[in-house]
Amino acid sequence: MFVPLHDTNPLEHVVRPYVTWALIGVNLFVFLALQHGGFGEVSEAGVLAYGTIPAVVTGAAVLPEGYERLPAELTLLTYMFLHAGWLHLIGNMAFLWVFGDNVEDALGHARFLAFYLLCGIVAGAVHVFAQPGSEAPLIGASGAVAGVIAAYLVLHPHVRLWALVFMKLPLRVPAFWVIGLWIALQVYQVVVAADEETAWWAHIGGFVAGALLVVIMRRPGVALFDRDPSGVPTPRGMREGER
Repeated sequence: MFVPLHDTNPLEHVVRPYVTWALIGVNLFVFLALQHGGFGEVSEAGVLAYGTIPAVVTGAAVLPEGYERLPAELTLLTYMFLHAGWLHLIGNMAFLWVFGDNVEDALGHARFLAFYLLCGIVAGAVHVFAQPGSEAPLIGASGAVAGVIAAYLVLHPHVRLWALVFMKLPLRVPAFWVIGLWIALQVYQVVVAADEETAWWAHIGGFVAGALLVVIMRRPGVALFDRDPSGVPTPRGMREGER
């Protein structure tokens, strides 16, 4: 429905969002490392080894002999660094690029890394709970990124950002409009459309985890539901970097 392009939200506590950049780099590296059978096609062996298969996690099924696989519980961590194709990867990384830096700024580097991984783990666990007998591997950073999106909404709902709507129309709108549409899409897919090819419950699980965790893990003094910093005038005599 839309892809975020850029926000007008300066960093206040960190110089650079190193963890956000590192996560994007790791996702790209893993994607390229698991290529097989053509550029842009992920290796089946990699997906089965590192993806989360609900039926395997719950013990309802086992993989055929000949497939090497991590312990099922560990795949709740590794699955979020796998992607099925370039569009899958770019879509998730675009959201992480736009929203991740400000969430990292509000939490700090180490806590943001823990936050991101926890959101991804909760997202995977919710997917397993929702579809315990499924033998389809769950892969992708969508659940963890959903947590980042939720944290951004809780922290900066009024920040204006540029988004590409329907992949054609660039618009500058408040974050709560863009994220609100994203939430509506998730709920619609779960309640009405029942599209089983996408792990919608993982998205919802990651989102709820992110909304709760950011309240607990944010730096002391970081406000919730703040105003758009691009719309707050700089007091006379104060330099831009001193806000």
